Amino acid sequence: MNVEDFDYELDESLIAQTPIKDRDQSRLMILDKKTGEVTHKHFQDIIDFLEKGDSLVINDTKVLPARLIGEKEETRAVIEVLLLKNTERDIWECLVKPARRIHIGDRVSFGNGKLTATCTKVADEGIRYFEFSYQGIFYELLEEMGTMPLPPYIHEQLEDQNRYQTVYAKELGSAAAPTAGLHFTKELLERIKEKGINIVHVTLHVGLGTFRPVKVSKVEDHKMHSEYYILSGESAEILNKTRENHKKIIAVGTTSTRVLETVYRKYGKFKQDSGFTDIFIYPGQEVNSIDGLITNFHLPKSTLVMLVSAIAGKENIMNAYKIATKEKYRFFSFGDAMFIK
Repeated sequence: MNVEDFDYELDESLIAQTPIKDRDQSRLMILDKKTGEVTHKHFQDIIDFLEKGDSLVINDTKVLPARLIGEKEETRAVIEVLLLKNTERDIWECLVKPARRIHIGDRVSFGNGKLTATCTKVADEGIRYFEFSYQGIFYELLEEMGTMPLPPYIHEQLEDQNRYQTVYAKELGSAAAPTAGLHFTKELLERIKEKGINIVHVTLHVGLGTFRPVKVSKVEDHKMHSEYYILSGESAEILNKTRENHKKIIAVGTTSTRVLETVYRKYGKFKQDSGFTDIFIYPGQEVNSIDGLITNFHLPKSTLVMLVSAIAGKENIMNAYKIATKEKYRFFSFGDAMFIK
């Protein structure tokens, strides 16, 4: 299967640079995966497609203000460090610019020395491992000195940092937001609960893969990044009961989907579990853990387009994206949403 098969034309003007005023007023495309039929709604209408007893699965990860600007101590060169993954204690996997300036033993200082980082390991594609030294609480220093690591296709400054967090974010650890969840408001979630729909929490900390393009020509040759996930016993129990009652499991986002499918493939059911997953879902694979997916519109030739194509069929997805561009939907992180039912 060729990566080029998942390409599509997109005018840059359709890439949303800022979030719309009201989260739940974004547009919502409904895609029937059986027929390929497309209809147009607004996100607040999602409640009409959920029934009592269904489970809506949300990823409650919280984005770290993980972009730090510092100085290399010896040369005072400006260094940008993006924290990606906490590997052990105070050691972090980071994406560094310019990476060629950082070697093992080099130190980078942030906030006039409030926070320092010593390079302990050099890896490919701009990756460096740093051990951080500081006085106080690390995450409080990040809040003080760091900024949100917005995707490279967003060129506007974000006025309100919280607009790159879901309203239910609580578990710190992501390098990027689970963007399908950005459309929900607390009020909409309350209405969904009142209708008798389960709100089920999972955690997946979004990592480096969000920033990496697919560089191989054959889909099957791509090596997926790994990300840390948690599925609690309580969430697993609710999901198993949903299945027993012949109700639907609706994942909010590809990150929630990756958690559920990882666990389901391991055990044939939902079970308390945690660890790292490098699951890569693309057409030809069955996705048995969910019945529907709420997602955004993804980059051409990305692993996320491949994932939604596995769920809805590549022809259906490519046709839906063609309609979305014609109807001038907003694309990517701050863009509009799709519900695959």
